[in-house]
Amino acid sequence: MTFFARNAGHCYCFALICVLGWYGALAQSVDTISDEQVKQFVQQAKASGLTETQIEQLAKSKGYTEADIARLRQRINQLIGDARTELSAGASDRKQQAAETDVVRQQPATLSTPLDQTVTSAVFGASLFSTSNLTFEPNLRIPTPRNYLLGPEDELVIEVYGHAQQTYRPKVSPEGSIHIENLGPIYVNGLTIEQAQQRIVGRLRTLYQGLNSAGSGIQAQITLGSIRSMKVTLIGQVVRPGTYTLSSLASVFNALYVAGGPSPERGSFRDIRVYRNNRLVRTLDIYDFLLRADQKDNIRLHDQDIVFVDHYHTRIELNGEVKQPGIYETKAGETLQTILNFAGGYTDRAYTATVALRRNTATARRYVTINASELAGFIPQSGDTYEIGTILDRFDNKVTINGAVFRPGDFALESCATLKQLLKRAEGLREDAFLNRATIRRLRSDLNPEMIDVDLNKLIRNEIPDIALQRDDIVTISAISELREQRTVSIQGAVNKVGTFPFADSMTVASLIVLAGGFTEGAISSRIEIARRITGNTTDLPDGQTTRILSFSVDRHLRLEPADATLLLEPFDQVFVRSSPRYEPQKGVIIRGEVNYPGSYAIRTATDRITDLITRSGGLKADAYLPAARFKRKTEAISVDMQKVLLNPADLGNLLLQDGDTLTIPRRVDLVRIRGEVLNPATVEYNPTKSFRAYLDEAGGFTNKALRRKTYAIAANGKIRPAKSWLGFVRYPRPERDMDIIVPATPSREQPKLSATERAALFSVIASGAAVVLAVLRTFTN
Repeated sequence: MTFFARNAGHCYCFALICVLGWYGALAQSVDTISDEQVKQFVQQAKASGLTETQIEQLAKSKGYTEADIARLRQRINQLIGDARTELSAGASDRKQQAAETDVVRQQPATLSTPLDQTVTSAVFGASLFSTSNLTFEPNLRIPTPRNYLLGPEDELVIEVYGHAQQTYRPKVSPEGSIHIENLGPIYVNGLTIEQAQQRIVGRLRTLYQGLNSAGSGIQAQITLGSIRSMKVTLIGQVVRPGTYTLSSLASVFNALYVAGGPSPERGSFRDIRVYRNNRLVRTLDIYDFLLRADQKDNIRLHDQDIVFVDHYHTRIELNGEVKQPGIYETKAGETLQTILNFAGGYTDRAYTATVALRRNTATARRYVTINASELAGFIPQSGDTYEIGTILDRFDNKVTINGAVFRPGDFALESCATLKQLLKRAEGLREDAFLNRATIRRLRSDLNPEMIDVDLNKLIRNEIPDIALQRDDIVTISAISELREQRTVSIQGAVNKVGTFPFADSMTVASLIVLAGGFTEGAISSRIEIARRITGNTTDLPDGQTTRILSFSVDRHLRLEPADATLLLEPFDQVFVRSSPRYEPQKGVIIRGEVNYPGSYAIRTATDRITDLITRSGGLKADAYLPAARFKRKTEAISVDMQKVLLNPADLGNLLLQDGDTLTIPRRVDLVRIRGEVLNPATVEYNPTKSFRAYLDEAGGFTNKALRRKTYAIAANGKIRPAKSWLGFVRYPRPERDMDIIVPATPSREQPKLSATERAALFSVIASGAAVVLAVLRTFTN
């Protein structure tokens, strides 16, 4: 990095073009080149021996664009700035540091972005030299300015065309002359292009007779090829003072931009002087450009010019409600109004009556209030801080009306000085306005609110005087509906949409039924009841009755009848529509298995039983096994002895059918299953000659953990048949087809161990009990 800093002035352009030109064949993106690669390219470029123009042309021939070149320039500027910082931090001798820094300052003419810098963004104008999107690079692709003066290193292009064709590209020598083949030196130093053309054409006529003469058929044109570079020194309060190598087309802004601009901490943005040959030639004010886009003093620099930035003289700070707050520099004679204009003036919410000023004195600070009338003549002093306040979020002439008027809202007090005028501005009262009482909320002088009641009926009839309004009065006029409970009616029973509906005057029972979607299929229109709140006369009601019950009938098809006028509902009525006593939706049961016609069957009457269902299904098939029949109601299995039920339909097991019942009669299964604590759980064939114990032996007998006396069987129909024990003898149930034999295990006798905490608590209880017993014994002994 030190190498980079010490050689930046010589190798910048070489590094730029070396990266883009020599390595262009690799098609490497500028953004992917590392800092180490850039350092390596700098060293190679330094040793190349090519000129800047030659290497740049080589880079463009490789396919790189101006944008690529500009991005790499920014990368190299960044590295140069970092190198300079590192070098400055490690230098112990100030003179050596200044010398090294001066070398770094010699930047090439193609620099397009500023070096890294610390900018105080609040200083007006400082951001102009810190924005990477803004560049003051001189345009080298424009026609040569008419006042451009030729000097050493400028290249001329002399085109001879017509009957003779020839191109010369001489460079101006350090002595100020150019050399053309077969001609002596031609002195052009200090001449403009037009003046140089006249002199050169005059000398070329010795080689081309009649050159640029009418009818000669031979012409010559002279233009500027590559331009020379020059050295300009920037001193004073700039961010990076030093000597810079710039294009001969560079202006004062070009030089300032390369050097980072005036120092925001101490440099002047309004007193920038250009010295040429020890003589002041121009003073530049950057505010002219920032505020008016005026570049009249942005002159073109000459070789060895000096740009001097002085210390600022007067700076003030402008805060608050201005369009561009910041720190501004003032000149002698400029007033506070001028500075406000610099900041774009006030914002829309600015308090413009006064401006608050905090000013430094010799010993402390002072607070000054400046009236608006004083701004045009008030002269700021250095260090002043001005604060523009915000207007209050309140209105000084507002009155408000809310509620039952056609146009509620805020109005100007000037046009609504009284309550009647305000009502007129609000386009009058709505029809539902409550006229007996309106309220005016008013703030007293101490800002405590008070309420003023107004009888609008009397005000409208001019029975009371009109009421004068004051600022911030709020008039509220309630609607009648707002002053009572929300009125509803409800309907329940045999209608399609049971619920609560808003009440409306003249609502009938039939209209409410229409709102509820009409009657259901089983509704009876002749038995309708209304439950009504008791609010009036109760002499016709028994003591203790709190609800009046009204019974009546309506037309089944809800046709309009004269009687509708007498069936008007009142608020909060509850309407009940009854259903037919014999109306029921169809109910069904399902029978499956070994019957002739399995499937779903409707329940005909409330007395239908299991035997009726079997009869309707065509009876049992030959393979039906009744002991295994299963009856299920709402997913719950119910054990029913079907053999007993069919033999005696009056048996209690012949259950009444309910909606959703399921009866399953399976085919006979000649198997027995042995499970649980047997040596070999198995499923074996049923043999009516075998005993219960024989089936257990067929499964290998009991295990050591078997609880023999609790052995039980599950019959095919789901009933549990346990073994019975008496005096040590066990009587097992009789085996049946499709039976499950279950042998349970003996429960574990291991007791759970107590934890340490539980043991301690137990010992504590025992000790406490023992102490109580001893105390009782001593009492009786004594």
